[in-house]
Amino acid sequence: MKHIFSRGLTALALAGLAACGDSGGAPNGSGQLTLVLKDGPGSVTAAVVTIDQIYLQGSGGRTVLSSTPVTTNLVTLAADAATLVDDFVLPAGTYSELRFVISGGYVEVDEGNSTPSIYASSPNYAGLPPGAVVTGDLQMPSLGTSGLKVKLPANELTVNSGSSKILVVDFDVSQSFGHVAGNSNKWVMHPVVHATDIQLTGSASVTLALDPTVTLPIINNVQVTLADFTATFTGPDNLPRSAAFVDPDNNGVFSADLLYVAPGSYAVDIVPPAGITVFTTTPAEPATIAVAEDGTAAAAFTVTAASP
Repeated sequence: MKHIFSRGLTALALAGLAACGDSGGAPNGSGQLTLVLKDGPGSVTAAVVTIDQIYLQGSGGRTVLSSTPVTTNLVTLAADAATLVDDFVLPAGTYSELRFVISGGYVEVDEGNSTPSIYASSPNYAGLPPGAVVTGDLQMPSLGTSGLKVKLPANELTVNSGSSKILVVDFDVSQSFGHVAGNSNKWVMHPVVHATDIQLTGSASVTLALDPTVTLPIINNVQVTLADFTATFTGPDNLPRSAAFVDPDNNGVFSADLLYVAPGSYAVDIVPPAGITVFTTTPAEPATIAVAEDGTAAAAFTVTAASP
């Protein structure tokens, strides 16, 4: 799942990440965990790995977060990110290890030849691009058995009942792959990774209704609906985050939710679709809401005018 990380992964961008769940859905004695993988820039032109399993090790044993294989190019994560686990309901407690079981991979490096050289864990590795010619071996010691151990913040991850956490795993490609000295056809993977624990516990919810006296226009032969509007939330970091309006109950009241954001004051704007130039709401916008930890800040708007 790709979100707003096209700007580059920062703590600011993380506030808009986990938009697919509600911490209220977790049973007592559990919390939710979202796991994001990113990378710092490096000189390797491609570094593809297949992650077969992700698990946490705690006092209660192993908790498998995902057993669905994922193949990803770590180099592209320098400017983007991949969400590997989204809103996983995790038993409350303390976890000492996060591990990735990696079954295979390859690196593509520019060694000054006319074409890049490819070093793969196997010449038949399924993640190789079509027609790839493998130059040599990529050694991945124990990563397919005991797995890659990720260093956790303060050496542990604590999940409290009812909490929601985002754990960002930073995979440093520039330091994780290297040429084996004295051997021209072998590279080795010694991953350098660390995790950053970011807990964002506030949320915001905005509703949008249509005044009974107002009829939305037809623009370019298409009837405008409230689903065509968006809500924009601008918080302490001054970055606008957009959320679409939906009507899950089909009752004419649309809502837009922003989940797991840093506490603080947020300005809320209602943005009409293209083609509407006259637009008013009650109350007037922007409105200001205060997001608190473990709380939902709410605002309600009614469209009182909308025309081309």
